[in-house]
Amino acid sequence: MKKTASAMWQGGLKDGKGTISTESGALQNNPYGFNTRFEDSPGTNPEELIGAAHAGCFSMAFANMLGQEGLTPEQIETAAEVTLDKTDAGFTITAIALTLKARVPGADEAKFQEIANKAKEGCPVSRVLNAQISLDAQLLS
Repeated sequence: MKKTASAMWQGGLKDGKGTISTESGALQNNPYGFNTRFEDSPGTNPEELIGAAHAGCFSMAFANMLGQEGLTPEQIETAAEVTLDKTDAGFTITAIALTLKARVPGADEAKFQEIANKAKEGCPVSRVLNAQISLDAQLLS
C-alpha cells in the first residue's frame, strides 16, 4: 500500500507560501507558510499534520488491539501535541505527547493501560518517528 501527499512552495522561507494536498482529496491546496508554522497565523503546518496523523494512527491501532482482546470501544479520543525545538542539528521534532480518553466497556484499568501502551509502540506512525513519545491514557466510565 502506498499513499501520496504533495506540497507546492513559492518564494523564500519567510516571504514565501505554499499549499499541501493529499491524493485522497482530504486536503486540497491547504495553505501553509512561515507564518502558519512559527507565528500562529491561520493555516496548517507540517508538525500539526504529523500530530493529526499520529493521533489517527494510534486510535486505529488501539481499536484493533482492543478488538484482539475481545473489547469494543464506545469512543476513542486522542490528541497529539508535537514539540518542535531548535537543536544543534537545526529544528527537530523532539517529542510527541499523546493524550487518550476512551470509553471501553468491560476493560479494567490495568488491561486498558497495557493495550494503550502496546498501541503507542506498535502504531506505524510511532515507529517512523524519531522523537520521544509519551502517553497519558484515561479510561472513562
